[in-house]
Amino acid sequence: MRLVLHREIPDDDILARQWNELVWQIDRPEVFYTFEWALAVSRAYRDSITPLLILAYERDSLVGIAALATDKPQRETFFLAGTTADYCDFVSLPDLRQELVNEVLAELRTLGLPTLVLANLPADSTTVHAIGPSAASRGYNLFSQPAFECGQILLQTTEQRASVIRHIRHKREGRYLKALAAKVPVVMDHLQSWDQIAPALPPFSKAHVARFAALGRTSHLASPQRIAFLSELAKLLSSHGWVTLSQLRAGDHPIAWLYTFRFARHWSFYQMTFDCSFREYSPGSALRLKVIEEACNSPETDFVDLGLGGEHHKKRWATGTRETLDVTLARSTVAYLRVAARYHAAAAIKTSPRLERYVRRVLGRPSMGNAQA
Repeated sequence: MRLVLHREIPDDDILARQWNELVWQIDRPEVFYTFEWALAVSRAYRDSITPLLILAYERDSLVGIAALATDKPQRETFFLAGTTADYCDFVSLPDLRQELVNEVLAELRTLGLPTLVLANLPADSTTVHAIGPSAASRGYNLFSQPAFECGQILLQTTEQRASVIRHIRHKREGRYLKALAAKVPVVMDHLQSWDQIAPALPPFSKAHVARFAALGRTSHLASPQRIAFLSELAKLLSSHGWVTLSQLRAGDHPIAWLYTFRFARHWSFYQMTFDCSFREYSPGSALRLKVIEEACNSPETDFVDLGLGGEHHKKRWATGTRETLDVTLARSTVAYLRVAARYHAAAAIKTSPRLERYVRRVLGRPSMGNAQA
């Protein structure tokens, strides 16, 4: 296995084709692993991180990808998509994963990079089994902790689809929507080309910021980098038909949005918001139900992934889950012990609701989970 390093994501059509062909061959393909996702992150976050792309070849064939990045001081290495993707992983065929992980860790040691943080690594990934032996052999201390449970709606059988449809028909959100439809026509649009999505992103972002401000919180869409990322991502993915911005309109007025991906026989919910002035009609929930119903009627869709976080609506709908882990590899024993102590302290705090409320009040932080849904 021969490694090639890049400190940027090359805008190279041949690499893009080889990269995505490899993603399609792995056991659980995800849009988060694609060339386009890595390119969008590198363009939007170029001022705060430096990509470290490690490509593995056998002869002239691309057989492995580690899309990593470093902070500017190079104290920490992490998945390039770590703060933007629901799942992050090394990309290779399963039987080459151990060798790929081993070679990547060896390369990081050679580069003098002391700490590797692997956030949102799927617990069912081949990487989880490969990382332990490789870390030990390369002199890394390893600490793994649970991250998220991602709810999924399974649609692989006729019975599963029928059960979800029955559930939808009993939901009160549909009645709220009918009340609104009695006053003004209510329409759902699926925006899929860049020309359609581009003009819808500013009102989508504005509504997201306003919704969080109404809750006394700050939306991550208040960040210009995040806006740039969503724009770059939509521009790149729309050329393949992998992104959809679903929009609910009351007449000509958009009132709810759901940013989703359609990839490898499943849909992934990523970002949702609604116009707070229509809150009484539950437009966000109504839009989500309509999209789930559409997925149920799509024979090409095996499941809907509801994304990171433990919000109530995800728990209500999920008929399956996929767990993720946060894994830290540190050459320094002190750094390893610091990560472990932080995790155990946080776990202890969560066992005491009163103490957790106090700590969050002092720190001014929101509750655990994906607060940006």
